[in-house]
Amino acid sequence: QVQLVESGGGLVQAGGSLRLSCAASSSILSINVMGWYRQAPGKQREVVALITSGGNTNYADSVEGRFTISRDNAKNTVYLLQMDNLKSLDTAVYYCFMNSGGNSYWGQGTQVTVSS
Repeated sequence: QVQLVESGGGLVQAGGSLRLSCAASSSILSINVMGWYRQAPGKQREVVALITSGGNTNYADSVEGRFTISRDNAKNTVYLLQMDNLKSLDTAVYYCFMNSGGNSYWGQGTQVTVSS
């Protein structure tokens, strides 16, 4: 059974940085798309950033230029989300997502809180 494990969330002041990591269990097959989503209290889950197996990336307008999604070159089942210049609006639970072989998998979520 494929499992995704996120880490790296926490509390940070506005303007600070955090790096989230998402590690897939070794049983996962080739990854087609990997992404980060977030859900703030009282709001719907929204996409933050996506990366394809070919390395193409897409970002939500609200994070463009501040967040960077990437794959750990040393571990091809580990994906990162570098978050810089964090703002209070970035406060949410962040979930990683992977699509592999037509199946979708979600992590359990990690809390990111940005204090103003």
